[in-house]
Amino acid sequence: MTSGAERMLVVPQGQFQLRRFPRREAELLRAWDAADDYLLHHLHEEPLAGEETWIVNDSFGAFTVALAGEQRVCMASDSWLAHEGTRANLQDNDLSSEGVRLVTSLESPPPAVGAVLMKIPKSLALLEDQLRRLRGHLRPGVRILGAGMAKMIHTSTLRLFEGILGPTTTSLARRKARLVTCQFDEALDPGPSPYPTRYRLEGTDWMLSSQAGVFCHDRLDVGTRHLLEHIPATDVVQDIVDLGCGNGVVGLVAAQRNTQARVTFVDESYMAVASAQHNWQALFEDRRPARFEVGDCLGPVPAESVDLILCNPPFHQHIAMGDATAWRMFTEARRVLRSGGELLVVGNRHLAYHAKLRRLFGHCEVVDSDRKFVVLRSRRR
Repeated sequence: MTSGAERMLVVPQGQFQLRRFPRREAELLRAWDAADDYLLHHLHEEPLAGEETWIVNDSFGAFTVALAGEQRVCMASDSWLAHEGTRANLQDNDLSSEGVRLVTSLESPPPAVGAVLMKIPKSLALLEDQLRRLRGHLRPGVRILGAGMAKMIHTSTLRLFEGILGPTTTSLARRKARLVTCQFDEALDPGPSPYPTRYRLEGTDWMLSSQAGVFCHDRLDVGTRHLLEHIPATDVVQDIVDLGCGNGVVGLVAAQRNTQARVTFVDESYMAVASAQHNWQALFEDRRPARFEVGDCLGPVPAESVDLILCNPPFHQHIAMGDATAWRMFTEARRVLRSGGELLVVGNRHLAYHAKLRRLFGHCEVVDSDRKFVVLRSRRR
């Protein structure tokens, strides 16, 4: 079990209990990293002034919690889990949420941002989109600070800051973390945003749209291609869930093959669910409305209410790799499936999802496989 000491972030702003979300008693990973610590120490040496601070990609609230007692902050994230984790950590530290706003990456910053603190995301596309959304709300002299582990900050990362906002420098590494400092150039013209992106789904005339935060936003990923080949078709009324929906391509194909189905799209990414909803409206405008849910796994879906779940699980949460998310997805799938309902999963062979599915369902059928991917089916008895 993770001890209390391992949950304690000690920085000049104070000592704060921080936990990851969703919460697990046996959690082995901290809710912050050396980059969070580095930036908070830097802010103690060079404090922020006055106006509302725009915090971007604060994984579980390290920046937001540490600064909430000192000034007004707004935390923008594409992650529902980040929002819920931040709320829980504010409550654990007896901090009022009165001066804290939590918004999605699709919402606009205030007209004049006082300062920008950004945790550098893994996705360059998401970073570019976030910088472009910020640009129109900045004014000369605004402080723009980024933080990330050194392995996350590449030449391409700095090039985005410089091409969209202005001259950019990095700090020396400290505990394998770096800071990024950017000077806003009001005269710079970065050109139009490429987001959302669009691509044609092979074998169809569908043009699918994806916001920048969506996995494989500009193409169909190989794993999903395997899954699409095995989506069943029936004329029976069914309840189908596209779990971890991304831009909704799996649920859309399922809806096309199952014309009587009621389809639910679920993802923890606000951009993913917005993309899926946009694509549904573009392709199935005259069909009965689908359901769109932002949340953790199948939390918003009632027990024993679903006939078919389709899933290409992520094997990471933010930058932390592991199978915890897939395990939660599979466990929740067993809860929401009706008797006889099926879970159809695609994943990399080395992740050994078949072993987890056998533990939960008592069996697992290999539907298809190649050297890299495997498609698996489990049925609730």
